Amino acid sequence: MAAASSSVVVVGAGQAGGQVAVSLREQGYRGPITVVGAESVAPYQRPPLTKAYLAGRTDVEGLLTQKQSYYADNDIDLVLDDPVAVVDRAARVVVLSSGRTLEFGDLVLATGAEPRTLPGTFSLRTIADVDAVRARLDGPSRVVVIGAGFIGLEFAAVAREQGHDVTVVEALPRAMARAVTPFTSAHVVSAHERSGVRILLGTQVKSVRPDVVELADGTLLPADLVVAGIGVVPNTELAAGAGLTVDDGVVVDAHLRTDDPSIYAIGDCARFSSPRAGRRIRLESVQNAVDQAACVAASITGSAEPYTGLPWFWSDQYAVRLQIAGLVDGHDRTVVTGDPDGGRFSVFCFRGDRLLGVEAVNKPADYMMARRLLSAGGTVSPDVVAAPGFDLRTYVQGGAVAA
Repeated sequence: MAAASSSVVVVGAGQAGGQVAVSLREQGYRGPITVVGAESVAPYQRPPLTKAYLAGRTDVEGLLTQKQSYYADNDIDLVLDDPVAVVDRAARVVVLSSGRTLEFGDLVLATGAEPRTLPGTFSLRTIADVDAVRARLDGPSRVVVIGAGFIGLEFAAVAREQGHDVTVVEALPRAMARAVTPFTSAHVVSAHERSGVRILLGTQVKSVRPDVVELADGTLLPADLVVAGIGVVPNTELAAGAGLTVDDGVVVDAHLRTDDPSIYAIGDCARFSSPRAGRRIRLESVQNAVDQAACVAASITGSAEPYTGLPWFWSDQYAVRLQIAGLVDGHDRTVVTGDPDGGRFSVFCFRGDRLLGVEAVNKPADYMMARRLLSAGGTVSPDVVAAPGFDLRTYVQGGAVAA
């Protein structure tokens, strides 16, 4: 069982930060742990904010990653509504906004990211953000969503299901362009359009004014509510202020350590070398947050291993359940299997003959088998996937992945 020689302070009480504390206790760490957050809520899941929480199918308690009592029961000090203002590496302390100081032996930066904003628009990053939006959806509304990424489209789907008039404006020529293939993008857009959402692709917003959004071509879109889902910016100010290397995220090594070996960075704010992508990347996903937290906990407890987690993502929009295993950007060939017309298909993405990832739409078995295959370092060729009757479950269970 791991012993503790010093305290661990976690900066950020989101899913990544909360998971560090959980993983440390699970891995036998018995020293002091303090998790410091800017919000007044214990660590919670963000993905349901634009799905179940926005739709009223769950409450704040249902979002929490652990019961509130977990932290006291496991001797974890949870400091909320008092964010870290300064990291003093020389003194080995952090200074909170209240002026309180906390000593650390190991420090974990799980500072997350902030949404890019536009004047006159609402964001969907926190419980408070979504509460403000929900209050504006009490009656019939004309809603304009700026940005056709996961967040924007998930919100658009819920708003439309609630009966609101919804228009989505996207500057790029297709939806979710940075995340999915054109085939999957077109399928999701079609689902929105069939549900009555108007989607304007390749369209720039000129300005947002009270009750109206003006497009670059002069078109005016009446709007009672405007929501922006135009990406996020990693929170790197504390790291930069402490003299750590920052480059679209806090730069870390294979073990998620910064320039200072006793300071780690994880989750949305961390930029790490991905052996799967072959370059430094920054990922915004639950998988990344949870897996990196466990990796850092292992390092702190003396069981350091390089971070090699397989990225995976998901999105629910209407009856479309999109699940992605791996990183599909950079592919140069795709093979589609299943029944696209029936809304159940998978897109296998390759670079040359190497499988990069699989997009599964209402095909959970393909998604799980793809995760298993890719996690084990396995692959399958495009020609095999394209052969009549190919089934990924049969392929994997037939020996493509060692037991």
